[in-house]
Amino acid sequence: MPRAVAINVGANTNAPGVRGPIYPDGRFEFVPIPETSPTSDPVPTYADLDLDTELPEESADAPVHLDPEFAEYPECEAYTYGDPYGVKARPLLDLQEGDYVLFYATLTTSGSPAREWIAPDWGAYLVGQFRLARDPVSGEEYADLPEAERRRFRNNAHVKREEFDAAVLLTGEADESGLYETAVPLSSPEQGATANRLVTDLSSDSGKGPWWRRPMRFGESETDEVLDLVANGYE
Repeated sequence: MPRAVAINVGANTNAPGVRGPIYPDGRFEFVPIPETSPTSDPVPTYADLDLDTELPEESADAPVHLDPEFAEYPECEAYTYGDPYGVKARPLLDLQEGDYVLFYATLTTSGSPAREWIAPDWGAYLVGQFRLARDPVSGEEYADLPEAERRRFRNNAHVKREEFDAAVLLTGEADESGLYETAVPLSSPEQGATANRLVTDLSSDSGKGPWWRRPMRFGESETDEVLDLVANGYE
């Protein structure tokens, strides 16, 4: 049975200054963070993504760090993710082909929620997943990959940087990877900063402090339970 690691991604109040929205029915818009490093290849801007989210005025022409890459998302072509930070790379490198990476984001509540599980003001929610198509690739291993294998990652934001900086690279199977249509809550319905049972009972995280910024590990049975909630909805 597969295991999983959940990783925080996407826009926040620091970069670019707003979170993506979660709508009353549980749908959401995923908004990437800005690109902060020079790139050797052109990267899209927020304007290219044609988002509904109202961004700071100065952000329209800002380049985006389009990572994770979801094939169905604007300007993307595959399912890839890279990360330069050891705190995220280490648990990801422990995964194997067939395991899952779950992506979660903090989202701002838009309108009056019709779903009881949507937190007031803001909350943390699972927004997408990869089922790994191959074992994770470390930054050192990437340099020695055959060209055909390197091409899997050609559109990844870290590969497009002038200085390649990923400590880990992931690629997902098309059939079991993608953005969700409806978010799955990690926050309680009372307060965004309070973790629900998916965090405190199923993951490796205690739910204390800023848990919504940390990687979370899920064992085999716990991963199965989370995937069941993704497939059948959270009530």
